[in-house]
Amino acid sequence: MAYSFAVVQRIVVASIVACSVWASSTSSPACCPAGRSGQPVVNADQTVIILWDAATKTQHFIRQASFKSEGEDFGFIVPSPTQPTLAESGNEAFAFLRKLTEPKIVKQSRSRGLSCGCSGSELASKSEPAGVVVLDEQTVAGYRAAVLEATSGDALADWLEQNGYAYSPEVAVWAKPYIESGWKFTALKVAKKENATENAHVATSALRLSFQTDRPLFPYREPDSVASAKSLGALSRLLRIYFLGDGRYQGELTKDAPWTGRAAWSNELAAEDRIALLKQLGLPDDTAQGKWRLTEFEDRWPYAVAPADLYFARAAEQSTLERDPIIHYVKSPISSDLVIYGLIGVAVLPWFLRRRPSGVAAGQRR
Repeated sequence: MAYSFAVVQRIVVASIVACSVWASSTSSPACCPAGRSGQPVVNADQTVIILWDAATKTQHFIRQASFKSEGEDFGFIVPSPTQPTLAESGNEAFAFLRKLTEPKIVKQSRSRGLSCGCSGSELASKSEPAGVVVLDEQTVAGYRAAVLEATSGDALADWLEQNGYAYSPEVAVWAKPYIESGWKFTALKVAKKENATENAHVATSALRLSFQTDRPLFPYREPDSVASAKSLGALSRLLRIYFLGDGRYQGELTKDAPWTGRAAWSNELAAEDRIALLKQLGLPDDTAQGKWRLTEFEDRWPYAVAPADLYFARAAEQSTLERDPIIHYVKSPISSDLVIYGLIGVAVLPWFLRRRPSGVAAGQRR
């Protein structure tokens, strides 16, 4: 079928747009997304780094995001058991870890031919709603950040409304268990420059939240997003977690609802890789002293209400784990044509010998 140049051009443009949408969704931040009221927002694919210091019970939680703004507000809320400290972290750490855990490439000979993942308004209102206390405010890693504590989900929803976030009964329900447990909330919006144009590209650096906790965790719970996901055509997403600790760990939800994630790679980190990673994350050299073990998890994160947050515990299995190798076939030094002709010859030779005249054979014997 022949296509005109105009049709081909439209196909190419549509492909570029689709790839752009996919690229932005793969780095979308998560936990509780908060966009403009009335606009559906869901968490898409995401990758995070969790560094667990068991000796000091400190967790460093690093996420990365990038947006292209056309006037929309971008924001999200991260719950944590204690008040976090916020800092910019290195974007290059994600590529560094991805390189460490990628599959090995194995070359095998094969004969040729044979193939059997903000508005410029201020975050904090001068008169905060009753029931919300702003513990800290700062601009960090391209975000306007406010650390909050709230006495009720409704009070938190009121604060979100006054500060330009989405608010809904679902957000209040999502926040209730955290409020009852005394958790803090870090509300983040992309901080656009004052002279930024409406269509300016908005880039953020990786953001690190460091906080005290008895157990390392990923805030897996989120507001009910099933209907929003369907309306946006979001059918699936991938959660990737790089977990660094003193051994191999495993993720746990509840006994009745096991986590859908699985370990894809696990091995001890070399000393030079540990030093390089600390530098990339902007952490001191004495952070989490001792040997490190890196475990990478992959989770086909369903769009469903989670029964609990994801906690990590040291696994009974401490063996190493690697991805299946990627096999690259290379051309055999022996031509496949010769192999095929040889096989044909072996098959035909007995028949040919049986067809030869008996006299010829007898003459050869004389």
